[in-house]
Parts: sequence; structure tokens; C-alpha cells
Amino acid sequence: MRFHNGIGILLLTTLSSLTSVLLAGNYYCEEPLVTTLPPASFQNSSKFSDRRSPHYAKLNRREGGGGWSPNGEDQQPWLQLDLRDRLKVTSIATQGRWGSSDWVTRYQLLYSDSGRTWRPYRQEDVIWTFTGNSDTDTVVQHKLPHSIRTRYMRLLPLEGSPKGGMGLRLEAYGCTYKSDVADFDGRSALLYRFNQKSTSTVKDVISLRFRSHQAEGVLVHGEGQRGDFLTLELQRGRLVLHLNLDDAKPQSTGHSSSVMLGSLMDDHHWHSVQIERFNKHVNFTVDGHTQHFRSPGQEDTLEIDYELSFGGIPLPGKPGTFLHENFHGCIENLNYNGVSVIDMAKRRKPQIYTVGNVTFSCSESSSVAVTFLSSKASFLMLPADYIMESLSVRLQFRTWNQEGLLFSIPLSRDLDTINLLLQLSQARLLLLLSGGPQNSAQVFSGQNLSDGQWHSIAVEIKGQKVSLTVNNQNPVTMEFSGLIQNIQRTAIFIGGCPLDQSGFNCENPNKGYQGCLRLLFINSHPVNFLQIQQESLSNFSQISFDVCNIQDRCLPNLCEHDGQCFQSWDQFYCDCSGTGYTGATCHNSIYERSCEAFRKTGSQSSVFTINLDGSGPLEHTQVNCTVAEDKVWTVVGHDHMRPIDIQGSTPRSPFVLIFNYTISPYHLRSLVTSSEHCQQEVRYRCRKSRLFDTWDGTPLSWWLDRDGVKRTYWGGFLPGVQQCSCSLDGNCRDMNYFCNCDADQDTWANDTGVLSYKDHLPLSEIAIGDTNRTNSQAELQIGPLRCYGDRFFWNSASFYQESSYLHFPTLQAELSVDISLFFKTSALSGVFLENLGVRDFIRLELSSPYTVNFTFDLGNGPVTLNVHSPVSLNDRQWHYIRAERNVKEASLQVDSLPPKLNEAPPERPYRLQLSSQLFVGGTASRQRGFLGCLRSLTINGVTLDLYERAKTTPGVNSGCLGHCTSDSVCHNGGRCVEERSSYTCDCTQTAFDGPHCRTALAASFDSGSSVLYTLQEPFSGIMNEEARKSPAGFHDVEVTTSQEKVSFGFLTLHVPALILTAHTVDQDYMAVMLTTNGSLQIQYFLNKEKQTETFSPVSSSLADGRFHWVKINRKGRELLVQIDNTITQQYSLSPGSGLGPARSVILGRIQGIDITDKELVQAGLRGFIGCLSSLQFNLATPLKAALQNSQSPLVTVIGRLEASSCGTVSSSNTLSDTHIRSDDSAKTDRGKDPLKKADQNDLAVIGGVVAAVVFITLCALAFIIRFLYRHRRTPAPPVITGKIHRPSMEHPPYRAALDLHKPNHDSKEYYI
Repeated sequence: MRFHNGIGILLLTTLSSLTSVLLAGNYYCEEPLVTTLPPASFQNSSKFSDRRSPHYAKLNRREGGGGWSPNGEDQQPWLQLDLRDRLKVTSIATQGRWGSSDWVTRYQLLYSDSGRTWRPYRQEDVIWTFTGNSDTDTVVQHKLPHSIRTRYMRLLPLEGSPKGGMGLRLEAYGCTYKSDVADFDGRSALLYRFNQKSTSTVKDVISLRFRSHQAEGVLVHGEGQRGDFLTLELQRGRLVLHLNLDDAKPQSTGHSSSVMLGSLMDDHHWHSVQIERFNKHVNFTVDGHTQHFRSPGQEDTLEIDYELSFGGIPLPGKPGTFLHENFHGCIENLNYNGVSVIDMAKRRKPQIYTVGNVTFSCSESSSVAVTFLSSKASFLMLPADYIMESLSVRLQFRTWNQEGLLFSIPLSRDLDTINLLLQLSQARLLLLLSGGPQNSAQVFSGQNLSDGQWHSIAVEIKGQKVSLTVNNQNPVTMEFSGLIQNIQRTAIFIGGCPLDQSGFNCENPNKGYQGCLRLLFINSHPVNFLQIQQESLSNFSQISFDVCNIQDRCLPNLCEHDGQCFQSWDQFYCDCSGTGYTGATCHNSIYERSCEAFRKTGSQSSVFTINLDGSGPLEHTQVNCTVAEDKVWTVVGHDHMRPIDIQGSTPRSPFVLIFNYTISPYHLRSLVTSSEHCQQEVRYRCRKSRLFDTWDGTPLSWWLDRDGVKRTYWGGFLPGVQQCSCSLDGNCRDMNYFCNCDADQDTWANDTGVLSYKDHLPLSEIAIGDTNRTNSQAELQIGPLRCYGDRFFWNSASFYQESSYLHFPTLQAELSVDISLFFKTSALSGVFLENLGVRDFIRLELSSPYTVNFTFDLGNGPVTLNVHSPVSLNDRQWHYIRAERNVKEASLQVDSLPPKLNEAPPERPYRLQLSSQLFVGGTASRQRGFLGCLRSLTINGVTLDLYERAKTTPGVNSGCLGHCTSDSVCHNGGRCVEERSSYTCDCTQTAFDGPHCRTALAASFDSGSSVLYTLQEPFSGIMNEEARKSPAGFHDVEVTTSQEKVSFGFLTLHVPALILTAHTVDQDYMAVMLTTNGSLQIQYFLNKEKQTETFSPVSSSLADGRFHWVKINRKGRELLVQIDNTITQQYSLSPGSGLGPARSVILGRIQGIDITDKELVQAGLRGFIGCLSSLQFNLATPLKAALQNSQSPLVTVIGRLEASSCGTVSSSNTLSDTHIRSDDSAKTDRGKDPLKKADQNDLAVIGGVVAAVVFITLCALAFIIRFLYRHRRTPAPPVITGKIHRPSMEHPPYRAALDLHKPNHDSKEYYI
């Protein structure tokens, strides 16, 4: 079956290739097309003088002024060519104006069949900008990646010479184009009738080009009486292919295929379609985008009776009557299996039957569209007269925006102006009368009007009534007294209001309209857009005439991991809710990659959700993470965990057991590959049942590995040898045999062992074949797969020659890539990695001791992000880098410094085309190589094996020297710091304390307790420095994404309770509280919009006297909430709902703050009563500061705040957190010699109550000594009371103490 499928695909590919060759033609198509054109074929928006008229703009000519130049005041210049016929254009060339300093450096290209409706030339689904000239005489020629067929061309200069102005000479190259065209008026069709009653085909090729006036209509249809059919039709502007090959009605079998491609195909422009079928394999191609699919069912042939229809589906026996909506538009070069259908129709061949009026020239649309480009600056003002005290406005529009003003009409000239507004509001139409004394009225109509489709509206004012009709539905009407006050003339503001309102009376309560508009009638008179464009006194702004620039940015869907795409006019957005991923394109997993991530958290054994390949294609899955001493085991069960008794099996008919694991085979392979060690126990007891002992060596029992390969070694022994663990240990029951069971004794024997060769795990099947003799019996139990360790996290290599590098396969980074690594070096600079393409490239490097650069080029100029560190990065300490680039943005983060973000503009190339090998630690030129250590280099969820590759590479060693290794355990985000002979853990940026950052800091709050912490911006000077302008058009200002990362543990019995509030300078706030029923609630309040967004992850009460751990992570619009290890919720905030940079954080009770939510006010007055532990807000640790440094000017404590031990059951700051007593996790501490004493102190705590008292006493003494040393005064009592002063709200000065890299002992560190 697979062989036949492969042959089918091969033949289909060959057929496609041959078809492409035939269609493309192997002929010369580079004839100059402009040289012979007469002066009448040239038009322009303006000209500088008669000597610079457009007909002088021929390549290499010097007549007149040496070329064309527009008027200096022309803000939107263009030069237009009429090629006199539809031709195929393959390239375009430009020069500057001869004898001058005028040329065009950048331009865009439009083309049209009619000269009325224009289409921009696109590449990679974006409007393409061509590179022009840099001098007067050099010819710059661009071969079009995809040729165009057109009669009219319009060149739009975007930028002129910096030395002079705009000047242009040009030439277009191409050839003649054979075109057979048929025009269908929506009531006509062509029928191709077969010579036989029916035709049955194994392969079919249908190709055509079409241009449609409507969003619906059937292009091709054929069907057979036995149920086969093929239909190609437009549905809401998308092309749908229906195919059924089964000899039964699809309604009963469900075996038909429907495939949808394209979008917005009712745009009056030509689109190409090709359908290639061989048996059940189909290639469906629309405008160069191909989708391959396989038709379901059993049949391979398509059987069609009598005829194939084009343009509609006629009703049998009733000519001119159709079953579906007919196609309205033009079809060109229609070919069916080598037959030119339109050519045969033109020659009146008898096989072609015409229904209705089909003509053989393509009619042009009478409607001309315009595009309102900006929601802030676009408007069109038109005069309007009242006729018999009435006024009517009709138009059609299409947009993706849910908000926008369609028009505003002033209806009076009194002081109390009355305005009639029609605007989009939440994708509905709102007709609003505003102004006047005590007058206001509004009505809504329509649904989902921002779907990109054309919608018609009609508004009529007559007497005291205003009516609104949408899409020819029943009108809605409202009345308004005093509507007309003797006004004979007014103005209509279409799309928005002028920015300068002097002399105008226009009202726009929100933003303007951004989208397309056509068929505008005022008092039943059509508005001539072409005349408006040509009139110099017309009042409009930011409008593109003769073109509808709408684009479906969700096709293709660039949201990853099944994220849902939605769009506005100039952007697309991804809703990642419920996917398990986050980020602008749902690229990054919200889950940890392995159970090993919880090793440093002291977490207890539990079921966790992990994502084994991060941003890779594998979905997240649940596994059992088991904590055992210093290891965290990942345990994966299967469906045969219990012991199984086996009898009656023979070698020819063995007992076979097949295992189905709780995670997929792909997840199993990823888990085993990334783990340091894996094992699976085989428990086997036998009586008179042999395993391997036969006269010819044929095993009686065997098992299959994960790849289905037969294995004959048993648990506990080495691969490839038919022996058991007792043979390796030398303690078999009978030393003449290699397994206990092979002694074949009539007593129970045991051959239990552990399989630990990773490449063979886990077992997929096992067979037992010797239990059919008298008293033969066996008992089998296969344990779960158990793995521990992350063999890639400390996978490293040392580079000691600048010319050395490691090379890997080309990065798969066309649409998105994320790169993370750790490095340490003493060099001044060096390239971490580089990958090149023909024009594109990507590079990550240390450009100076203080700066990391992330640079990439999409073929349109390099984009560079850089992060400046306030301390040196070449300090021989480990530092962390994460860089990401996707179609919406690029980001770079170093250590815990604020990430830098560049947002991609909407109209720029977005595909990164790479072709060379990936160079790690150096470049292809062998210059600027990296000197130092790299480890844990992960790209798109795949960690590169630096260690193994370095073994065979000169100038590179496997591994790195140092004391921060896999044995150094710093918990809860603590950073490992290299010392001379050991390492230490720096807990500065964590909410924990202790030698290994495991000691949770907790405090008891009562109803009057409050902690106010003023947040600092230690790197504001760096963040706000003037960003460098990016040549590729990325946003000039680097943006730090608004985000909150909040984590804390708590225990309470009291509700309502306010746990935390964060406030911005703009009086926006974020609040975390327990409601009156004990459920957790998170609120975001934006003062500007006066709106509150509320999220309640759970309905059950958390005020149950048990300890709970909460993590809240918001980046941009994506909000992730996790409670304990059982609840994970994803939310998407409304656009603009993100909190700005927080200025202060308050724990517990709040007073004197303007909050409107009643429940929040009630909770704020009550505060929080209970225990709060290990609270962290971004990089700030307010609770830790209040407990350890209450005299800091950043902290204000009100009421009673007492240190507590409730945090000893808390867990750490991870995405899937659980909790365990920190005393229990003390067993996992492992360090070097300077830390052994600390480990012994940890063990002494468990010794008993006496030891605990001693430990607390020592801590108190340390606390007193610390304050004596720092403040030279009596330390504060253990109960902290409120201070009488409040900290200054002024921004504190920048100090070296705020260094995010440097711990107190002036060493550097990194995140483990």
C-alpha cells in the first residue's frame, strides 16, 4: 500500500513539474516594452516642467530635461505607463534623470488591466519596495520573482536623491501574452460535453485564471450519477475545492474532501488556479501556494456524467436556471486535461454549449475603491445639499477594524451643534445623533462587520427621522426633534476629521476609519473619486485612490502551536489561550522542560505538566516527578504495570505483551535522549521455564526496544549477550548457566534485573516462550520507565583559538527562532554563533565587555538589538543570553537585565532565508571567534551537543573548567558564583535565603499590617537612551515589554483579603485578592479607559488554612496564572489592558487610594490576615526587604509584621510549582568544601527541638551583629512595627548596589 502511495505521489510530482514547464514556456521573454511607446502612453501625477514630462522617462534617453521629475510639492507622485495591450512583464529597470542630481532611491509598483483598479506588487505577501538608484546613469534592473500580466503600470517613487530630488528614466521587459478570456455575468455558463455518456479519469489537470466581482460563485463543477463530483467555487472570497471519488453519496459516507485556499479573491484582480490529481493524490495551487491532500475513500477514479460546467451549475432540463450562485467575472486560459475550453467556445465547437450571455472580452468594473490609510489622519470632506429637507448617503466598505468613524455630518450651525455620526463600534454599526440641548439618540445595526467582506450601508435623513439599512436588511429608524434648522448646505466628513479643526465642525468621538470604501452616493449622485484626486482644492488626507489595500494577515496563519489568529487593518495578533504557549506568535512554552527543573525547588513528588522540547513541535504532557534523595526521577507508566502469570506458551506461540505508555512515542524518545540516565526494571520469576538455554542458541524469550528491534539480553546485563544479571554478579543458582531460570529447576527462581541502555528504552513488546511443560510457570512484571538528569544543561565546550568553531546544520529559522545559551569568558569580544544566507543572516555576539548584540537581516537591511550591562560580562563568570526573532518582534535578554524588544513593521519581509552551516563559537571568515566556554546552547527547543562535536574539532575542547557544575545546587533561581576553590549561591534576586537559597522568608500579617515597597528602575538610563534607527524599518524606539512576574505563598482563614496591589504613576493598578467566597481574583484597572478586567482562575476557596502557592505571569496581553501544581489558566487581556511600569507595591491593607470596585475596597480596608511567604514582584522582593532591611528608604511598614515559619512548606518560583518542607529538601544539597559545614548545620536542624532553638538563637545573633555593623545601634526587635515616616516617592539615584549581576561579595553569577 505504501509502495502504491509513493508511486502516486511521484507521478503527481512529475505531472506537476511537466505542467509547470508547459505553462511557463521555455521561450525568451525579455523584450523592451517601453522604448516604442508613444507619448500618449505616459501619464503622471505632476511634472516639474514641460521639459521633464513623463514621455521623456525612457531608459538611456537624453531628450528634453533628461527624464521625468514630479512637482516638488507633490506628496504622492507617480508615473504611469500604458503598454497598449495586456503583456507579460518579467523585469523593470530604472535610471536617474540625465545631467542632474535627481534620482529615485526607493519605489513601489502598481499594475492594472483597466487603469482604474490598481494592485500593488507583492513579494512574501507584503507590498514590495524596490531598491532604486544611487547616481544618475547606472541602470538598476530587478527581475520580478513572479511575473505579472498587465496593461497598465504605475511606479510610485518613495524617496529621492539626497543631493537633489526625484528624477526617473525606466524600462520594462517582457513579451506578448496569449489570452483566451470569457466574461460571465452571473447568469451564464459554459458546458463542456463529453463524447461518451460519461468519462472516468485516473488523472486530471485543470488550470485557469479568474477575476471576480463577487465573493460567491461556482467556477467549475462536474458530477456523476454514482456520487462522484468535483466543484471549485468561491465562498466569502475564498476558493474551495470539493472532491468526492467514492461511488456513493457523500451525505451518507462522509468521504468527500473540501480544501480551502486564498482570501479576499473578490478584489477585481487576476488569480491563478491549478488542480492536479493522480488517483487520490491532489495538488491544489492558488496564486503559487500549493496544498497537497489525499482524497479519502476506496476509489481512484473520478467518474463524471455528460458534461463539465464552468461558471455555474445549471439545473438539468432548465437552461438558465442554476442550483448555486453563479460566478460573476472573467475566466482566462481555461484548460481541462489539455483542452482549451474558451478557445473551443470562441470557435463554436460542438462540444461547448453556452448558457446565457458569455462574451469573450473582459468587462471592467465601474466601481473604484479608495483606501483610508490611517485611523488618525485620514479623512475626505465632501459638500452636500439638503433636497426637500432630506439627505441620503450610500456606500460600501470593507475593513478588519472593529472601531472607526465612517462619516460625520453637521446638521446645524447654532452654538449647540448637532452631528450625525455613523461609526463602527465592536464590529457593529452605531448611528448616533449627538449635541443640541438635551438631545441624544443612537441605534445599532449589523453584526461582525469587521470580517474583511464588503458591506453596504444606506443612511437617509427625512424630516425628523433617520434610518439606517445594512446589507439590504430591514432598516432601523430613530426620531430626533429639531433636526433640520433651515440648512441648505453642509459638509460630510468621510472616514475621520481633519487634524486642524479650524473652520470645520466635525465630531469624531473615537478613532477614524481605516479600510476600503467604494460606491459612495450622496443624494443618489455618485462621488467621482478620480475627479477628487485630480482637483488641487480637494480636501482630503492620507487616502490611496484607485486601490483597495486590504490584506488578510491571518492567511497563512503565522500563529504557532494552534494559536488563533485575529487581525486589525495593519497587524495580526495571536490568541494563545489554552495552547500551553505564550508570546507574540505562541512560540514559547509556559511549562518547564523536565522534572529536573524542579530539582532545585525542593518540590515534593507529584504529577507535573512539562514540555520536553520547549518551543518545538511536541505538545506538553503530564508525567510523574518523583523526588528521591538528590535526584528527581521522571516516571512514565504503561498499561501493564501489575504482575502477570504466564502459562502455556511455546517458542512458536509465545505469550506476547505489548506496552502502551502514558505519553506518546515521540515524547518517550525526547525524554530518553535528553536524560542523563534511564532504566526500566524487569521483574521475572520462573519455575521450569527457561529464557535462553537451547541447543542452537535460539532464545526462548525476547523483547523489542522502542524502535521495534528484537533484543535477547535480560535485565541487568549488557546489550547483545544472552545473559542475566546473576551472570554479571557471579551468583547464578547453577554456574553452568547464565540465568537462574535456565537451570530449569522445579522451584521458583528469580531473574529480575534493570535495563539501563538508553538507546533501547523503553520496552515496546516482550515475548515469553517456554511455559507449556508440566509445572512450567512464569510471573512477569515490567516497571515504568524511570529517567533522571538533564544531560544537555551542562553540555559544554571550551574555545581556545579565535579561528576555531563548531559547525552544525543550517538553522530552521524561516519564521521564528529562539536561542538560549550560557557563556563565560575573559575576552573583550567574540561571536557566539552565526548563520548566513544569500542576503540574509543571523548573528549573536559579545561586541564589547559590556554589550551583547543580536543582529539579523531579512534581505532588507540589518536589524540590531543590543543590551548594555552596567558591569562587565567578561569576568569569567557564567552569564545567560536568550534571543528570539519571529514575524512580529525580536527580543534579547542578558541575565536578569530588562529585555530589549523590536517590533516588526507590518509591511516588511518576514522570512529569514539561511543556507550556510551554523557556526558556533566563530564565523565563516574565521575572524572574531569566541574565546571561552559555551554551554546549554538550545535553539527552538533542541539542545546542540557541543560536548561531542568538540571532540573532533581542533581548537575546541569538550567541557569547561570550573566549580559551577551539575553538582552545584542553587535553589529558587539562586545564582551559582565561581570562587577560587569552590562556589557560592547568591540569593540577592530571589525571595529566599540560606546557603542554597532554600530558606523561605515569611511573615504574619494582621488586619492593620501593610508593607509599602517603592520599586526602582536601576537601568532606566540605559532603557531610555536614544535608540539607533534601524535600516529595515523596525520601530526606531526600543521597547521594554510591559510585564509582571509575581509569585508568593500564603496561608489564611479570613476573607475577603487583599494580598497585593501594584500601582503605576498613571494611577493604574493591579490587585490580587481573595473574594468573600475565598476564590482568588486578579484585577487590572486602567485609569484612562476607566475599565477593570477581572480574572478568577478558581471558584473553590483558598482560605482553607492550608498553604497555597500562586504565580502570575503577564507579558503584553498574555496572562498566565498558576495555583499550586494543579491549576494553570491562560487569559488574553483586551488590547491596551496591560499595566504600565509599576511604581510601588503594597502588601496587605491599603488606605487613601482611589479604587471604585466595592469588593476590592472592602478587602483593602480589611487587609490580609494570615501568613505571606516568599513574595517576588519582577526582580523586587518586598517581603524580604521588610524582614531583613526594614530601615531601607524603599520600605514602609505599618502595623504589626512578624517573621513566620509558614514559608517552610513553600515551593519556588517555577511555572509548575508545588511545595514541600525545606527541611526535607536539605538532603539534596551538594556543594564544595566551603559549603559542607552549612550542610551539617542543615542536618542538625532535624535533630530535635533543642537543635532548632539553637539554630533560631544563632540566626537572631547574626541578625543583631549585622545591624550593629551596618547601623551602629541596637537592632530592631523581631516584631516590626510601623515607621512614622514614609519613603520619598522620588526616583532613587543610580547606585552600584543595584547591580543585577553582582552579589554582595562583588562576584558575578548567573541563573541556574
